[in-house]
Amino acid sequence: MIGVILSAGMGTRLMPLTKEIPKPLLEINGMTLLERMMKNLMNENITEFIVIVGYNKQKVIELAPKLEKKHSIRITILENKRYDVTNTSVSTCIASRYIEENHADDFILINGDNVVDPEIIKRIAERKNTAMIVDNVKELNEESFKLIIENETFTEEKTIANGTIAEIGKGIDIDSSTGEFIGVSKVSRKDLAKFNEILEDLIDEDEQNYYDFAYETLSKVSEIDYVLTNGLKWTEIDDKNDWNQAQKLIDEFEN
Repeated sequence: MIGVILSAGMGTRLMPLTKEIPKPLLEINGMTLLERMMKNLMNENITEFIVIVGYNKQKVIELAPKLEKKHSIRITILENKRYDVTNTSVSTCIASRYIEENHADDFILINGDNVVDPEIIKRIAERKNTAMIVDNVKELNEESFKLIIENETFTEEKTIANGTIAEIGKGIDIDSSTGEFIGVSKVSRKDLAKFNEILEDLIDEDEQNYYDFAYETLSKVSEIDYVLTNGLKWTEIDDKNDWNQAQKLIDEFEN
């Protein structure tokens, strides 16, 4: 299994913190977000990583060999040269096409500005199917990347839901939503070719599309496991409030 971390974005809402570095290289308690996420993945025996770079790419390129040596891991750096005019569908496709063409394998896909309870990574790593982490507890708002799952079935422990995605995105009805997709997912090797085909269709339609939309189409042809947080904590760092919340969460996780 491979860990794919998206680190190409500019992080404009966090300026001046991100003036010289991409968001995943921001440090909390002496460790970058990137290294902390890699450590979470290493706990699940993942030692191979792909990092998609763009904005201030050289900083990540310089750090990668140090992390490889420190943790005895392998890091492949791939560049989204058009990071400033495209979105996550392009960055994701760069990584997933590389995986399909070089060493087809399952991969866990994570937005580089995520801070999550390590248990979340453990739960998704255990799934055999393609899977998405869905927060079914957090109060939703207009900015939440919501999804509606139809024909739902649940495991006895109510930790996994199955079904198809009727709709996904920020603009869908809050009351009808199953929860929020938190930007942590897994693509099974058996779905890799189809996932890439769907991504390329999204990119042809609009280079500003999010990769998240690919899962809606994929759910119609392949089984997806929706791994419920059931209260496990996480945050995506978009602005200063998120940054403050991330620091509190990491203190909590480390203690």
